Amino acid sequence: MTRKYFGTDGIRGTVGQAPITPDFVLRLAHAVGRVLKKSQSRPTVLIGKDTRISGYMLESALESGFNSAGVDVVLLGPLPTPGVAYLTRAQRASLGVVISASHNAYPDNGIKFFSAQGTKLDDAWELAVEAALEEDPVWVDSANLGKARRLNDAPGRYIEFCKSTFANDLTLRDMKLVVDAAHGAAYQVAPNVFHELGAEVTSIGVSPDGLNINKGFGATHPEALVAAVTTQGADYGIALDGDADRLQLVDASGRLFNGDELLYLMVSERIARGDKPVGVVGTLMTNKAVEMALRKQGIEFVRAKVGDRYVLEELDKRGWLLGGEGSGHLLALDRHTTGDGIVSALQVLQACVRSGKTVAQLLEGVTLFPQTLINVRLAPDQDWKANKALATETQRIEAELGDSGRVLIRASGTEPLVRVMVEARDAAQSESCARRLAATLEPVR
Repeated sequence: MTRKYFGTDGIRGTVGQAPITPDFVLRLAHAVGRVLKKSQSRPTVLIGKDTRISGYMLESALESGFNSAGVDVVLLGPLPTPGVAYLTRAQRASLGVVISASHNAYPDNGIKFFSAQGTKLDDAWELAVEAALEEDPVWVDSANLGKARRLNDAPGRYIEFCKSTFANDLTLRDMKLVVDAAHGAAYQVAPNVFHELGAEVTSIGVSPDGLNINKGFGATHPEALVAAVTTQGADYGIALDGDADRLQLVDASGRLFNGDELLYLMVSERIARGDKPVGVVGTLMTNKAVEMALRKQGIEFVRAKVGDRYVLEELDKRGWLLGGEGSGHLLALDRHTTGDGIVSALQVLQACVRSGKTVAQLLEGVTLFPQTLINVRLAPDQDWKANKALATETQRIEAELGDSGRVLIRASGTEPLVRVMVEARDAAQSESCARRLAATLEPVR
């Protein structure tokens, strides 16, 4: 069965347009509550959010929907997505709910869910919720309505968890960092984590106003961080996205490192301390140079579909611990149950402190293949898979690249876009081929 509302990362869209409307979100929470009550008599859910102005409205709708189904609610306020995942597990809650559209701009928002174990939920659960949405609501009587309360120390609890993932015998003392929270969910949390581990911290992107999340700051706009790091003479800059589940890192020279490079570094650090992984999971987008470098070290590499939930599913299936995406979604399942930008940054900095080397030094010998990614916004009724010109051009380019490159064309799971990616040893060839492919599509003007 195909899902009607759920995408690769929950339900997402423009606020005020279906399905991100108060009435739908209330019905969604009621349906989720009914699914929960099939196995629990009195479920409790935690609700966290990022800093979008629409979060207040959607939080109220979720609270009402859950309460109407006889489900208790604990409100966490602004908190990173991985913080909600952690507290769901730590508080023994039935479910964690996050109101966020991650790296999207403020007009968008979304709802995503975590299991009682702090993990993403599977397709079968989402299908059960969608089936419940098609049923008439069944309001519980007044005596059995759910209650709501607020967990006031949620940020402090999550800060302590993040610190616990950093080696006890190491410190960030003498390290100067710039932390960019993208005016998002980590604005109160991220600077404190690194400061309390000993670093000298300067913060940017920590003044949310409800409308500026991800605007000119954060992992999707690292230019501000590069400028701050070089201006202030910092050792590193750490950029998170709006809900703080992805990471980009900048060094003192202004060089930007993406998730593929940081994943390789995390693997290398474990090898150096005698804990060599059996295998690593990337995605269809993972740079081929990283795959080659891992295989050279005798580590198996597997590609999952794009999306951290699919990386996680592959890790679970194989019993492996490390995986991630170039976008900065990194998974270290021996540290957390889900991708966490702060925890990932700590793993990278831990490798630097332990080895006495910089990130650039630790990545010597791994030179990424140039990748060109073009996003094409298509009309809703355009079937790009049936585009014969695209298919013909793809065959030509794949023959041209041979074993020295790759072509990947896919629909975005979070936006109405088709993503065209070409990877080649030569940057000019990569860009030229990607533009040839994109030119066969008919974008919305």
